[in-house]
Amino acid sequence: MNLLEQIEKWSIETPDRLAFVWRDERLTFGQLKQYSDALAAWIIKEYEQDASPIMVYGHMQPEMVACFLACVKAGHAYIPVDASIPAERVLRIAENSGAKLLLSPTTDALEYLPVRVVGKNWLDDVFETYKDEAPAPANAVKESDNFYIIYTSGSTGNPKGVQITSSCLESFVSWMLEDFNLQTGQVFLNQAPFSFDLSVMDLYPSLVTGGTLWAVDKDMIAKPKDLFASLAKSNIDVWTSTPSFAEMCLMEPSFSESMLPNVRTFLFCGEVLSNNAARHLLERFPKAAIMNTYGPTEATVAITGIQIDQNVLEQYKSLPVGYCKSDCRVLIQKEDGTLTADGEKGEIVIVGPSVSTGYLGSPELTAKAFTTVDGERAYKTGDAGYLQDGLLFYNGRLDFQIKLHGYRMELEEIEHHLRSSQYVQNAVILPIKKDEKYDYLLAVIIPAEHSFEKEFHLTSAIRKELSTILPNYMIPRKFMYQDAIPMTANGKADRKKLLSEVTE
Repeated sequence: MNLLEQIEKWSIETPDRLAFVWRDERLTFGQLKQYSDALAAWIIKEYEQDASPIMVYGHMQPEMVACFLACVKAGHAYIPVDASIPAERVLRIAENSGAKLLLSPTTDALEYLPVRVVGKNWLDDVFETYKDEAPAPANAVKESDNFYIIYTSGSTGNPKGVQITSSCLESFVSWMLEDFNLQTGQVFLNQAPFSFDLSVMDLYPSLVTGGTLWAVDKDMIAKPKDLFASLAKSNIDVWTSTPSFAEMCLMEPSFSESMLPNVRTFLFCGEVLSNNAARHLLERFPKAAIMNTYGPTEATVAITGIQIDQNVLEQYKSLPVGYCKSDCRVLIQKEDGTLTADGEKGEIVIVGPSVSTGYLGSPELTAKAFTTVDGERAYKTGDAGYLQDGLLFYNGRLDFQIKLHGYRMELEEIEHHLRSSQYVQNAVILPIKKDEKYDYLLAVIIPAEHSFEKEFHLTSAIRKELSTILPNYMIPRKFMYQDAIPMTANGKADRKKLLSEVTE
């Protein structure tokens, strides 16, 4: 599959079809082609002998997508940078990537960066001046060239640039079209910012199938009234988000088939999908398929998937994350590098064409996480899991473990059992330190409906349930109840914010 050719086809055959909707702004496929062609022609003229990556800065503006495609048509990888990212981190990305150009449909005020900034007004001039020009297809990125580079958090505090080639992305999109029953001309929810690779799960499947992306931004998410008003107008067919975002929406009683009558597919990635959340979604959207997927940024969004139906819900309290896509393999390795037996836990290793070529400009980090298996690229995820008859189960991060009073424990295991409680809608476990050592566990809980008059009665009931499953040292010492759990810009539970609030 050639992604650019597929998108070009819709731009030529159905130029008036909507490609992107954000608030009152609309972008048709015809406009997408015109804008991206014009900008690509300008980039080629200005940077003919330079293939350095190009930063694209903004949020959910439709021009962001035009900028992405323009970069790729001109032979450059793009680096999506969300406007919510702190200035110091943006500076580090600019320095690490070697980018010489930044495109922004939102602002010109990025003088602190050591790159050329082309802001909104200049972009508008380029779109107009070069509107009748188009780049030659030969200029576009090729199979082994980087298509995009997404920066993720690094353990050293410095962001790491994950390189995703054109072949990686085409492998992912082909799998999505083959295995997830996506149709031509559907409306896709775009909730994740473009700097979070979950956005790729809706962006390119939508563009390649002639679909429409319906974007909700961070300000809408912060104001549920605006969010649900937008969703009610969206006619979404395919919902893509983190589980946390869906769980937040489930707190609104009207979030159901009556609000979104066309939804036929829920795609989840980026976090653990709880049995409880999936059960509520099936009750609210009985005609929809709920797909649980798994994959790190370094393996191009996701590489496993499974439909969660009533049978799966009843069979597994902790939901599986699916079967591996046909062109890749999942291995489970012990610490010594040997493979585990079926059902035995170890580190998840991904092998195949979806795997990134490594971290940009970081050969030592690349050598530590990437390897080859039977001549194919492989990525050591740092995630714990096991395979059972080919079905993958995720057991949290290997480095998301703590030692509390001499006991080693996985916080995600405790969260899983809390979320399975009849009294809990959602939960996050925070390890609280004292004198640089972990002192106790705090459970931050959104309670389910219950009949207890006092919070300590509810806490007692939850403790009693946990005591039948977990050893005493894994039961949180303190419980805190909230109406909501804050989320990061990527739609994940914001543990840092929670921790800062409870330790102030």
